[in-house]
Amino acid sequence: MSATPRRGGAGSSRRLAVAGLVIVLALGFLVYKGLTSAIVFFKTTNEAIAQRATLGNATFQLEGTVVYGSVHRLRTTEVSFAISQGGATIHVDNTGDPPEMFRPGLPVVVVGHFVGNSDGFASDQIMVKHSQQYIAAHPGRVKVVSKSGKRT
Repeated sequence: MSATPRRGGAGSSRRLAVAGLVIVLALGFLVYKGLTSAIVFFKTTNEAIAQRATLGNATFQLEGTVVYGSVHRLRTTEVSFAISQGGATIHVDNTGDPPEMFRPGLPVVVVGHFVGNSDGFASDQIMVKHSQQYIAAHPGRVKVVSKSGKRT
């Protein structure tokens, strides 16, 4: 009788364990990258100015109140304006059509990033918060500002 080699054994199960470990690590890495790249940081205007150096060109959500007299239509789908909060003001250039409710004096959240080393902010999305509900939900944050500058 001739001896036939045995299949399986310790070598085969070791290879299977290593392959399983590689697959688990690869999936874990993909999940980690997917979650961290999907996170968009939220900053108020004064926080963003204070943390300008550490924010670099990272994308984040920026909150503030649209400054009266600062809104200028550049093109049909581009608008330039300033937002202010806590004594800090940031100039925003937005590409994309602003929401219908967008107007001076309302709190907004813009999504984008600082441009280079400047304090200019490039945005591609504006979200207008309904002032009554938003202020009630976040007292002490952003408040509607009238033309006279009075906070309500």
